[in-house]
Amino acid sequence: MTYKKLFWIFATLQTLLLGCILFLIFHCFSVIHGEPVIGLDTQLLVCISFPLFSLLVKYISLQKT
Repeated sequence: MTYKKLFWIFATLQTLLLGCILFLIFHCFSVIHGEPVIGLDTQLLVCISFPLFSLLVKYISLQKT
């Protein structure tokens, strides 16, 4: 298997896991505080955009090597 295929398999899994962890952390903060810390739309935006940005940075660094 080539490095790019391995990268896409594991980087995608890592990105999905990071998004889920962020979502659960924000959900736990809301449960602890008793009311939403941030809105659901902002929570989803952060949980999707941050892992995707991380994936993009990893892909760019892979292209330079």
